[in-house]
Amino acid sequence: QVQLVESGGGLVQAGGSLRLSCAASGSIFNINAMGWYRQAPGKQRELVARITSGSSTIYADSIKGRFTISRDNAENTVNLQMNSLKPEDTAVYYCHAVTKDGLTWRGQGTQVTVSS
Repeated sequence: QVQLVESGGGLVQAGGSLRLSCAASGSIFNINAMGWYRQAPGKQRELVARITSGSSTIYADSIKGRFTISRDNAENTVNLQMNSLKPEDTAVYYCHAVTKDGLTWRGQGTQVTVSS
């Protein structure tokens, strides 16, 4: 099993920045990729960004150029630096980890609210 704990959400004005962090514990040796989903009220869950153990990254088109994902394999953490935030970025952000056996683990989520 993999346990994930997110931190760093909050309220920010449009144009501001936030940094989300996620710490993994448990079967961390089995983790292949880590990243972030988000879900806004009434909307489908969206993959925001993901990074593999080899540092390959993917980003949603909606956040390219504004968000940056990074990973510290030694500390078993993944971070999401969010700049130039927009009201439409408001959502609950969930850290996730994909293990080598194909399972996906998810944290409890952290709220990000961007005011206009």
